[in-house]
Parts: sequence; structure tokens; C-alpha cells
Amino acid sequence: MEQIKQQIRDLTKSDPAAAARKINQYLEQIDDMQLNIGITGETGSGKSSFVNAFRGIKNKDQQAAPVGVREKSKAVGPYFHPNYPNVILWDLPGIGSTTWPTDEYVNKIKFDTFDFFIIASDTPFRVNDMKLAKEIQKMGKRFYFVRTKIDQTLTNEEENEGNFNAERTLAVIRKRCIQGLREQGFEDPPVFLLSNNEWQQHDFPRLHETFRRELFDLKKYALLCVMAAIHLEVTNNKKEAYKDGIKYYGAVSALGAAVPIPGLSVAFDIGMIVKAVKEYVTGFGLHASSLHRLATSTGVPYDDLSFSIQSVLAKGEVTGDVILKLLTQLGSTSVLLATEEWTRFIPFLGIPIASALSFTATHRALNFFLDELASEANKVYRQALGLNRT
Repeated sequence: MEQIKQQIRDLTKSDPAAAARKINQYLEQIDDMQLNIGITGETGSGKSSFVNAFRGIKNKDQQAAPVGVREKSKAVGPYFHPNYPNVILWDLPGIGSTTWPTDEYVNKIKFDTFDFFIIASDTPFRVNDMKLAKEIQKMGKRFYFVRTKIDQTLTNEEENEGNFNAERTLAVIRKRCIQGLREQGFEDPPVFLLSNNEWQQHDFPRLHETFRRELFDLKKYALLCVMAAIHLEVTNNKKEAYKDGIKYYGAVSALGAAVPIPGLSVAFDIGMIVKAVKEYVTGFGLHASSLHRLATSTGVPYDDLSFSIQSVLAKGEVTGDVILKLLTQLGSTSVLLATEEWTRFIPFLGIPIASALSFTATHRALNFFLDELASEANKVYRQALGLNRT
């Protein structure tokens, strides 16, 4: 996978369309790709026992993930699934302990290195479960929610309930789990009620069948997410390079403001901004020719890629009139330009003030347009990969 990442990274820097073609080649070999699954949740939620049960291994077996007291001191370790080629389960430490505090957990564990997650919990829903789910969602990745120790829950309910019915109790538990996730913004979250001690009961057979059926799509989605992340990385690098150049545009703008000719400075600023924005549009691959190449490489219609773009800067020709209209919508920036126009005629102090205002206005406008176009570039690439529709 690391070799694939580097090849795509190198291609993306020079030609996103060529990178997209390479991705299609890898998709044809998706069965050979590894899927790294992070098993996460609070300490004591049954993560390690689940890792063992999911692989059909008892807790006392030599190849088993450490459980109980042994689990607390373990390092993050990989466990290969015997029935699913190239599927690796990573038994992650429990969130919220003194060793792995909630606020540091995601960064310390390096969540972004995993392709897919299973959140294990022995209760319907916890605050930490919600935090984990939101972090996974923020990374654009998927997860299953596994409610463990369901056998213990049923035993407790039977002891405390006079008119006990196992199926009814399971239905209530499932509904509460799904409802809790939906309340946090997760639509139709995959929820499985399991007992790590009873491999053939409850939702274990359904989990295996669901996973077997979705394995190809999970690998494909993981690969596409990696490619989208690489494109984001390359786009951000370009964005930072462009940001470094904004101060030079600002400095030239400040010099133009020192010339006491009415309207000259604003016209000069607009011309520079047009030049810079055209450079951004080309650099981020948002012009028509780049979109056509990307459409051809991915098989996604050009119109679909074009439709995903919202910014007027990337949808048509960048002209002085377009920039001026957008600047008037940027409130404080338009005020700076207008103020600059009359302040430079103030004796002695006018020129320095006008230069400072011109620098600030140009700097602010270019940063705003740069952020907008970088965001559009990533949106278009995700559309090309099919991630916006997944």
C-alpha cells in the first residue's frame, strides 16, 4: 500500500488525471490490497475478545489477542484474519484511560493510518463512542458499531424483568443503539449485537455475511479515500506555496497605491488579483481542459465534475468585472479599497495609509479566493473518485 501511495502521490503532483488512471488500474487488483481495521472503544468493552471471536479463536489460544489484565499493558498489534486474505485487525488500546486519555487518543493512535473501524461498546452508547464515531466520519472513513456482551445483558434483563422476552429485548437494544447514533448525525449506521462467547448466535452470522459481502467495497473505498487524502495533501502544498506569494502581490499593490492618480491603484489591484486567480485555477486543475482529462481518466462525465464546482471563479472566465463584483460582496475588503482611494490624498500621512490599506485588501482578497479554489479542487477530485456519492 505504501508503494501505491507514493506512486499516486508523485503522479498527483504533476497530473491528477494520470493519477486517476493509475487508481483505476489498482482497482482492478483490489483483491490484493490490504484492509487495516482498527478495533476501538473503551477499556473493558470487549475489543480484544471480539478480535479473537471474529477470527474464530478462543481467548486462551496462543494466537489470541490478550484480554483482561493482560490487555491493559499490551501494545497495538496486528492480527490477520484466517478467512479474509489481506484483512488485518488492529486491537487498539481503550480510549479514556490514564494512559490513553480521550483528548489525545486519536492523534496518539494515529487513526488516519487505518482504513476502516469497528467501535466496540458493552452499553448502548457512550460519549467516547460518539467522539470516536465523529472522528472517523471527519476522516471520511467508515465504521461498524458492535454492541458486545449481549449475553450478559440478556441475563441481567431476565433476572430483573418478570415478563422477559429475549427477542423483544434485543429489538429494544438495537433500536436504542441506532437511535443514539442517528441523534449524532449518522444515517443508517451498521449496528451488530454480539456475544464474544457465542459465535453462532445473535448478530455474529450477520456480521460475517455483511463483512464478506462488503469487503470488496470497503477495500475500494479505503483505496479511494487514500487517493483523496493524497490529493488533499498535494493541494494543500500548492496552496501553501501560493500563500507565500501573496505577500509579494500585496507589496506591489502597496507601491501602486503610492501613485496619486485617481482610480489607478484600484485598477492595478484588480488586474493583479485577476492574474493571481487565473494562476490558482490552472494550478488546481479547475479549468475546462483539466476537467476533460480527469473525466476521461475516471469515466465520470465532464458535466458531473463541472456541476460539482460552485465557485464562479472556476466556472467561467476570470475578468476584472467578476473580481470587482466578488470584492463588493467581501464587505471589509471593499471598504478597504474604497477607503484607500481617498486617504492617499491626505497630506503627509495619506500615502503610507493608502499603501497599508492596499496591501491589506489585496492580501485578504487573495487569501479568500485561494481558500475557495483549493476547496473546490478537492471537491472535484472526490467527485471524480465517486466519494461524494458514497
